Amino acid sequence: MISGGDITKEAWTGDGILVNSGILNGLNVDAAKKKIVNWLEERQIGKTTIQYKLRDWVFSRQRYWGEPFPLKFNENGDVILIDEDELPLMLPEVEKYEPSGTGESPLANVSEWINFRDSKTGEKFAYETNTMPQWAGSCWYYLRYIDPDNDQSAWDPKKENYWMPVDLYIGGAEHAVLHLLYARFWHKVLYDLGFVSTPEPFMKLINQGMILGEDGEKMSKSLGNVINPDEVIEKFGADTFRMYEMFMGPLTRTKPWSTSSIDGVFRFLNRVWNIFLTEDGAINPDLYRDVTPDSSTLSLLHKTIFKVTEDIEYLRFNTAISQMMIFINEMIKLPVKPLSAMLTFLHLLNPFAPHLTEHLWNLLGNSQNLAYMDWPSYNPDLIIDELVTMAVQINGKVRGNFEIARDSNDDDCISAAKEIENVKRFLEGKQIIKQFVVKNKIVSIVIK
Repeated sequence: MISGGDITKEAWTGDGILVNSGILNGLNVDAAKKKIVNWLEERQIGKTTIQYKLRDWVFSRQRYWGEPFPLKFNENGDVILIDEDELPLMLPEVEKYEPSGTGESPLANVSEWINFRDSKTGEKFAYETNTMPQWAGSCWYYLRYIDPDNDQSAWDPKKENYWMPVDLYIGGAEHAVLHLLYARFWHKVLYDLGFVSTPEPFMKLINQGMILGEDGEKMSKSLGNVINPDEVIEKFGADTFRMYEMFMGPLTRTKPWSTSSIDGVFRFLNRVWNIFLTEDGAINPDLYRDVTPDSSTLSLLHKTIFKVTEDIEYLRFNTAISQMMIFINEMIKLPVKPLSAMLTFLHLLNPFAPHLTEHLWNLLGNSQNLAYMDWPSYNPDLIIDELVTMAVQINGKVRGNFEIARDSNDDDCISAAKEIENVKRFLEGKQIIKQFVVKNKIVSIVIK
């Protein structure tokens, strides 16, 4: 029973505190739901599930630019599907898309298209004036991408079987409620009919964060905080614009635009340009030689390959860019840059700044485009540091850290931890109950 309403008069549907409900007494509705579900799952007599409900869908629009319905009406008003040899049904070319004034689609104004005689029978027919919504295309466009030039069928089954399902779908959070739900519904219908080979259309979904205005508000003309991409590209170039959007922060986070921050990316790309070229735009042969990189440069290069490769895989573009900035800052210090290392760097930077890197790659005497070359690989032995930083925990709280040779034995790690002044202070006069080492990561000490 829920306190808050008189159940002798009407059912109580609002929130309230449960009474006379056993283990649920004193809880509000949401907390009670969670507790009873946990209770059922613990006893294996029930489980949590999510149910999706597709709402009734009005699949028509009073506008010109949608896909026309492939049907026609005879003089008796009967609905008849047009023959396959009459497909696709194309919209008429019109100069104006003004409303009809009758509540009908603008197509109602094009009587010469709507009303026609069947070329085979001479019977009078009329096309439907409403058109399909944008969902008609967006619910299955990913399938058409597989085979866009096919004029015989929607897609080649062999190509569909090879490419589907979609590995990764990136879209706004609002897509999960509308577009993706209906796209999945369409796909399952196509699967039941045998037109697609997979029961699910998408394997993984990532919702990218929104880019806000510089004032931290959603971009809006009325607020005057809209960033015009054309102006950004005109001032900084397409590579800077592209790269800054990836450098702003994690892909899934909502982030405010910062015109001042884009300068940092612009300066980085200029450093890349200047590290390769002389003032007259030519490659400086004195700076680049086909020499073997020293051990420090080689280690940094392979760490960069590893970091950028892994970050791209997990869509951590901002940290991949940070690593490339570290690499360039170190290369600037070298009087002579190993050509092999710099060529590999251009390859890593290519997905982020394709125009700049392809141009430099070409100036360095390479004919094949970077975009079509095999991605660089790293040597696992070269990405391991000789030293590791280990944290020291006392009763679960970090009290210090220290550097030590990788894979040192437990006794050496514990001894090094106890030499830290702050650790000594917390251990003074205390009884050590337990101490253990998480290899290359933590020394944990439990005291009484």
